[in-house]
Amino acid sequence: MPESIPADSVGLVSPSTLHIDDPLKLDCGRVLPHYDLVYETYGELNAEHSNAVLICHALSGDHHAAGFHTMEDRKPGWWDTAIGPGKAIDTNRFFVVSVNNLGGCKGSTGPNTINPETGELYGPDFPIVTVSDWVRSQAMLADKLQITQWAAVIGGSLGGMQALQWAISLPERVRHTVVIAAAPKLSAQNIAFNEVARTAIKSDPDFHDGYYMAQNTLPRQGLGLARMLGHITYLSDEAMGEKFGRELRSGAIQFGYDVEFQIESYLRYQSTSFVERFDANTYLLMTKALDYFDPAKEFDDDLTATVANIKAKSLIISFTSDWRFSPVRSREIVNAMLAAGKSVSYAEIEAHQGHDAFLMPIPRYLEIFASYMQQVANEGENR
Repeated sequence: MPESIPADSVGLVSPSTLHIDDPLKLDCGRVLPHYDLVYETYGELNAEHSNAVLICHALSGDHHAAGFHTMEDRKPGWWDTAIGPGKAIDTNRFFVVSVNNLGGCKGSTGPNTINPETGELYGPDFPIVTVSDWVRSQAMLADKLQITQWAAVIGGSLGGMQALQWAISLPERVRHTVVIAAAPKLSAQNIAFNEVARTAIKSDPDFHDGYYMAQNTLPRQGLGLARMLGHITYLSDEAMGEKFGRELRSGAIQFGYDVEFQIESYLRYQSTSFVERFDANTYLLMTKALDYFDPAKEFDDDLTATVANIKAKSLIISFTSDWRFSPVRSREIVNAMLAAGKSVSYAEIEAHQGHDAFLMPIPRYLEIFASYMQQVANEGENR
């Protein structure tokens, strides 16, 4: 827990809940008659409402992107390295909105909230949602906040896919996008990883076809295995080797099947802590949203045609050791934008941390990120 709030922190923050009564038609064909979105804001909205930035979260993220909820918090929001006074996303200049996506498990309408038609938890009956659905719901949030155009929509991984979809679906409402460690669609290998994770969850005897809460239990083992698998793919071999190597917990091989290596202990810890804070049905839903993301599908798989109507300027960032969403995938987006005559900047960051590098305080990464965002702020102030 912090003894005091750091000077470059947004400080103590509280989430807000927006209830939206306007029906939302989903890509799956179902309709949510009304729904809640939980979000946090940092900084102040200017008089022109022109300095707003939307933060889109990744698979296991949520609305708590920066600052602390209480003085007892052990750590700040998930992107505190990038959001705050004087940081890359400078809250002295921007009004930052971070939202928990529909289907999330941190307060927005999703599997662990009440289905008004039954009075019971949605559970597995909550409809599968897509990245496009999220963009439409986030646009409703923007309307309620009287934000007609975002200065920037920003995200890493699945969040970066949302930023790209914003620019494609609602080009007039975005001036800039920052797409970090993302891809124009998942590879077959990535879909395979997601299916193994889902199978682990659904095979847990405590899963109960998704109605585990009605049975007063949780599929801890299955969700924990899914988290372990995911975490391995988010790190690089070099990062794991540097942090853990082949170090043994007791200093000597025990010739058994209990946890012996430090990396094993770390993965067990990650899985145990994760299952207490994340919902299994939400994990299934989020991985499906990842699998289904493919905006070029509506344009005969022509990515250049897909981005042709984008009006936003873009910054695309990748990391050399990210094998889950490799730089090659980011360059696909960049090349399509260049072919379509769009304004796009690209940075490939030398980093050994793997996919999780987008969350890390890597100096070169944050320097480039901050420089771009300063341009966004200057441009907005000179409008």
